[in-house]
Amino acid sequence: MMPAGIAPSPAPAESVAGLPTADFFNFESMLNAGEQAKLAELRVFLAREVAPFAAAWWNKAEFPAHILPKLAALELSAPAQRGYSNLFAGLVIAEITRVDTSLATFFLVHHDLFVESLYGFGSEEQKERLLEDAASLRTTGAFALTEPEHGSDVAGGMETVARRVPGGAPDGGDSWVLNGAKRWIGNGTFCDYMLVWARDEADGGIRGFIVDATLPGVSRSRIENKIALRTVQNADIVFKDVQVAESDRFAGINSFEDTNELLRGSRIMVAWQGVGQQLAAFDVARQYAVERRQFGRPLAKFQLVQQQLVTMLGNAVASMGMMVRIAQLQDQGAADMPQVALAKSYVSARMRETVGMGRSLLGGNGIVTDYRMAKIFADAEAIYTYEGSFEINTLIVGRAVTGVSAIV
Repeated sequence: MMPAGIAPSPAPAESVAGLPTADFFNFESMLNAGEQAKLAELRVFLAREVAPFAAAWWNKAEFPAHILPKLAALELSAPAQRGYSNLFAGLVIAEITRVDTSLATFFLVHHDLFVESLYGFGSEEQKERLLEDAASLRTTGAFALTEPEHGSDVAGGMETVARRVPGGAPDGGDSWVLNGAKRWIGNGTFCDYMLVWARDEADGGIRGFIVDATLPGVSRSRIENKIALRTVQNADIVFKDVQVAESDRFAGINSFEDTNELLRGSRIMVAWQGVGQQLAAFDVARQYAVERRQFGRPLAKFQLVQQQLVTMLGNAVASMGMMVRIAQLQDQGAADMPQVALAKSYVSARMRETVGMGRSLLGGNGIVTDYRMAKIFADAEAIYTYEGSFEINTLIVGRAVTGVSAIV
C-alpha cells in the first residue's frame, strides 16, 4: 500500500472510496454552471501541474516560475473583473491553497493586490501600459507595504518616505525620490514591478508608487530560514534615492484610507486560505485514517480518530459557511472591516486547531513533508499571522462591539 500523502490526494470533487467530500454542506453548488466548470478545470490543472511537485518546491524553497504561463492560461486573474462571483473568487483561492498554500499566496499577492490595485487606483495610462501584461502573468507584481519595524502599525508608523522633485524627470516633469525599507514582500525577489507605499515628506500623506524593480537604488534580498510558505519568495527591499516618475504615482491614492477596500479584499482572500488549509488537512487525514492500519485494523475504526476527523470537518464547514456569507455581503457591497476581521480571526483559529489535529492523527508521519500534513501544518502559521494577525483582527472586532479601542 502506498503511504497516504506520497501520491497526490484525490481530486476534491471526487471522494475517497465513495465517501463525501470535505464540502459536507455542498456550498460549491451555489456557484453557477460556468463557475463550477471553471473550478473543475482548475482542479485538473492543480492535480497535474502542482500536486505531484509542491512538496519538493517547498523543501527546496524554490518558486516554480515555469508554471506561470499555464496558470495564466486558466484566465483566473482578478476573477471579479472577469464577471465571476465573489464566492467563486474565494473558492479559487481555497482550492489552490488546498493543493499548495505557497502558490495560492503568490496568486493573491499578484492578482488580488497588485493587479486589483491597477484596476482600482491606476490612471488610464497606467492601465494601458501595465494591466494586460500583469493580468496575463507576462509580468509579475508585488505589494510593498510592511517594514522591518512596522507590521500591524504600519499605517501610523510608516518610515519609507517620498520627496517630490519639481521638474526632476528626464522629460521635465516632476519626479519622486524614495528612501526606506520594506520587509516580508511576497514575490519580492523576482517581481518586475512593486506597488510601494511611502509617506510624503511634504504633508505626511500616504502615497502609492509603481516601482520598476530594476531601478537604480533598489536592492532586494531573500528572507531565508522560513518554516512556512517556503516556496514564496519573501524579500527585504531597500530603497536608496530611487527616482520614480510622477506618471508612476497612483493618482487614486492620497491617504491610507484609500487602501481600505483593497486591504479588506486581501484579508478576505487570506481567510479563504484558512478554509483551503482545513480542506487539505481533512483530505490528508481522512485518507490516512482509512488506509493506515494499526493493531490489525484501519485507524478509522478507532473512536477517537473518528472524533478528530469530525471535529476537523466541523471546523472546515463552519469556516466555509462564514466565508460564504462574507461573499454574499461582498456582492451587496456591505462587507465591512469588523465583519471581515471576525472572519479572518475565527477561521484562523479553527484552522490552527484543524491542522494540529491532522498532524497528530498522522503520528510520526505527520512531521515529514512526504505525507503532506507537515507542510500544511507549517504553512498554517503564516496564514494565522499575515493580513492582520489573529490578535489584531480580534481587537478590531472588539472595538466594533464595545465602542472602545484596545489597540491605541
